[in-house]
Amino acid sequence: MIKSMTGFGKATLEMEDKTINVEIRSLNSKGADINLRISSSLRNYELELRNELSKQLERGKIDLSVYIESKKAETPVEINTELAKAYHAQLKKLAAELGEPLNDGISQLLKLPDVLKNERKETDENEWKQIKACVNEAIVQLNGFRDTEGKSLQKDFEDRLGKIENSLEEIKKLDVLRINTIKERIKNNIAEVIGTEKMDQNRFEQELIYYVEKLDINEEKVRLKTHLDYFLETCKEASPGRKLNFISQEIGREINTIGSKANDAPMQKLVVLMKDELEKIKEQANNVL
Repeated sequence: MIKSMTGFGKATLEMEDKTINVEIRSLNSKGADINLRISSSLRNYELELRNELSKQLERGKIDLSVYIESKKAETPVEINTELAKAYHAQLKKLAAELGEPLNDGISQLLKLPDVLKNERKETDENEWKQIKACVNEAIVQLNGFRDTEGKSLQKDFEDRLGKIENSLEEIKKLDVLRINTIKERIKNNIAEVIGTEKMDQNRFEQELIYYVEKLDINEEKVRLKTHLDYFLETCKEASPGRKLNFISQEIGREINTIGSKANDAPMQKLVVLMKDELEKIKEQANNVL
């Protein structure tokens, strides 16, 4: 069964000192376009995350967000007190030598190099395993969403391909009468111009056979039916999205050829209907994994 590239998944992990919220979204894309929004403490695991997403989701425009909410008050920024004192002593000495007041001494100290320290705590291996399991839970949800969307796409394909096939059956019925109609129309047109008595019947038949052969659509009808069946068979394969796009192009080629050869108004109307359904199929096929 086919799967959509569109999906959403969410999972939450409650830890002793923090809460991990994972959200993942995917849209259609030709390849695996992965965008991560994660805490700096998880940067060491970015490559592993990308590989996991690529492996489980294959392709699509994938956005993963991992939010970490601390349950206790933390001071992510620390002041290097000893260094600040040393700077302050030097500033006081300089101010005294210059005879200038030391205004806003604290704010000046905080701007000096290495006075403020931002200690980044790396995520340990045990914590990472729990976070990874949370990410995998969100991926499972997203894949479930993709499966559900895939069933809707499958139903839509079957309905639209059925309409194209019904139009093809109508064209087959019209095609039986079309050639005779064309023969009579050409014969009457020639008779009006040069008269029946001046018409060379043998030459007329030879030219008519050549002309009718150019309008023959039997091969196109057979190939179109084959492509329609092949499209539905391919839907049963794993990740058939790209293949379905190619088959859609072949279906369009046969429909266009039938339209160009039809030379018949009722058949042209059916060709227009088939083209309309095919365009909708192509749009949906772009969203198939």
